Amino acid sequence: MNYPLISEYVDAIRSAEDNFDKLSDLRPVLDGNGNPVMSSGNFAVVFKMKDVMTGRMYAVKCFTREQEGREEVYRQIVDELELVQSTYLAKVRYYDHELFVDTNSSDDSEFPVLLMDWVEGETLDRYVRRNINDTYALEMLAYNFSRLAMWLLSQPFAHGDLKPDNILVQADGSLTLVDYDGMYVPAMQGQKSRELGSPDFRHPLRTDDDFNEHIDDFPAISILLSLRLIAADPSLLDSYGASDRLLFAESDYRDLSSCTLLKNVFPSHDVDINTLVSLFTIADMHKSLSHVSFRLLAVRKPQKPEKIEILSTEVTEDDLANAVEDEFGAKYSKDGKRLLKGVNIKEYNIKEGTKVICNFAFMGYKNICKIKISNSVTKIGACCFMNCYLLKDVKLPNTIREIGMGSFFKCLSLAHLDIPKSVSKINGNPFILCKCTIASSSPCFVVKDNNLYSADMKKVISYRTNKSKIIIPNSIIIIGKSAFAWNQSIKTIQIPTSVKIIEDGAFLRCDSLQDIYIPDTVLCIGDSAFSIDGLKSIRLPYAEFNGDIILGKNKWCDGFKIIMPHGSIQRFKELLPKYKNQIVEETIF
Repeated sequence: MNYPLISEYVDAIRSAEDNFDKLSDLRPVLDGNGNPVMSSGNFAVVFKMKDVMTGRMYAVKCFTREQEGREEVYRQIVDELELVQSTYLAKVRYYDHELFVDTNSSDDSEFPVLLMDWVEGETLDRYVRRNINDTYALEMLAYNFSRLAMWLLSQPFAHGDLKPDNILVQADGSLTLVDYDGMYVPAMQGQKSRELGSPDFRHPLRTDDDFNEHIDDFPAISILLSLRLIAADPSLLDSYGASDRLLFAESDYRDLSSCTLLKNVFPSHDVDINTLVSLFTIADMHKSLSHVSFRLLAVRKPQKPEKIEILSTEVTEDDLANAVEDEFGAKYSKDGKRLLKGVNIKEYNIKEGTKVICNFAFMGYKNICKIKISNSVTKIGACCFMNCYLLKDVKLPNTIREIGMGSFFKCLSLAHLDIPKSVSKINGNPFILCKCTIASSSPCFVVKDNNLYSADMKKVISYRTNKSKIIIPNSIIIIGKSAFAWNQSIKTIQIPTSVKIIEDGAFLRCDSLQDIYIPDTVLCIGDSAFSIDGLKSIRLPYAEFNGDIILGKNKWCDGFKIIMPHGSIQRFKELLPKYKNQIVEETIF
C-alpha cells in the first residue's frame, strides 16, 4: 500500500471536520504562521489536534510508509494497554480507514491514523541540556527515570525503542513514554521485532529474534547510568556526549572493558553510581536484567536545596556608618546578619543569627585566642582571621557553606581545623602560612597528606606539605588560586600534562623555585601565578585558547630566562612586549 505525501496530509488535516470519519470533532492546532503544529519521522507525521467539544488535546499520527501487520500490531497494543493505569503511558487508539486524503501517491483515499493523548513536554535529551547547570533538576530527572525504569521492567510488555527522543519530560518533572511502534506485548510472543531501536541505546547483539519483555532492560540502565553521571558531573556531557545521544555510544557497548568513560567514573564515591555500573555490566553480558531485581535500579531522591540568602562579605563605608556595636565593640550590620568588624580581645562569641563573617573582620588582631562561631553562620569571608597569630581555638559549625580566600592566613597557633560536611565552596587557599592539620567531612573536598583537593582530585586547593620536590598528581586539571603560595620549601615541581589551568597566585612567593617547566597542555595562566623572587628560568607552553595563550598579568621579576616553544615567540612578544628582551633561547620541544 502506498501512502500520501506529508503535504497531502497537511491539506487533509486543514479540513479535518470534512475528512475525518469518527474523529470529526478534531481540529488542527495552528502555529504563529497559521500552519498545523506537526512533527515528522521515518514512518509517520504527527499533528497536534484539539477536540472542539471537550477542549482536550490529542496527537494524530498519520503514516507515510507501509508496515506489515500494522493494524494487528496496534490492536494487540491497544488491548494490552487498555487497562494499564499509568502516567508513564499515553492512551492510544488505532482507527483504520479514518482519514480521507486527496492524494496522487495511492489508489486509496482513506487511511489509518493513530490517536494518542497529547503530552505537553520536551524530550529528555533537550531537558538535560536546558538544565545542565541545575544540579537539583538533573538529580530529580535521574530519580524520576529510575522510578519509570523500575515500573517498566516489572511489566509483561516493553516499549521496544527506549531512547531520550521517546521520553517526554513534563513541566512538573513527570515522564511519559511516546511512540509505541516497536512495542512488545505478551500477545506477540514468538514474533520477530519490527524494529531494533537506536544503535546508541540498544544492546549491540540484539537481533529481530530478541523480542520479549526484557528488550528495554539494556537501554533503561544505559540511560539511567548516563543521567546519574551527568547529575554528578555535568561536564561529562560535553566530554562524552553528542547531539543525538547521552554519554554512551554503540562502540562503548561492544567493549565495555575499553570504555574510557567507565574507567574515569568507576569506582565512585557515589554508591548509586557504583550500583548502576554493576547493573550496566550485567545487562551488557546477558542482554537483560532478568537475573536481578528491578528494585536495584532505585536511586536516592535528592533533597530540594533550600533557598540561600545571598549576603555579601564585602564591607562598605555605608555599612560601617550604619553599624550596630555590641557590648564588646564588635560591629554588626543593622539586621544583625553580618559581622562587619570583630574585636581584639582574648575570647569572643559571635552572636546567634549572624550569617556572614565579613572579609578582614578579625585581621591582625593579635590578642584573639578563642572564637566561638554561632550555628547560624553560613559564610566566612576572605582573610577574616588573617594574622591572628594566637588564635588556637576555633570550630567551624556544620552550617558553614563557604570559606573565603586566606581566611586562616598565618594563623600560627592554630593546631587543627575540621572542614564540616556542609561546606560546598572554598574560594582559593584558606590556609596560606597556616601550619595546622586539616580534615574534611565535606563530600566536595578530600585531604591527602594534609593537602586539600576537590573530591574528584581534579583541583588542588591548598598544598601544605613542606617538601623540596613536589610531584602533582596526574589527575589534577586545575592548580587553584594561591594553592602553593608562600611555600618556601619547594625547590622543584613537576606539573603533569593533565593540568590545563593555573589560577591567580598559584605559586606566588614560592621563592625557592628557580626553574619552572609548564607543559603545553596548560591553556590559562592567572595573574601573579609565578611572581617569584629568584626565578632563573620559566618554560612557557605553546597553547591556544580563543586563538591566544592567556598569560594574565603576571608580575614576574625582571631578568629571568623565558624559554619558548618553536613558533610562539613572536606571538608572545606581541602579547607582552615588556618581556621581549628576556627571551634568550628558542627551543624546539
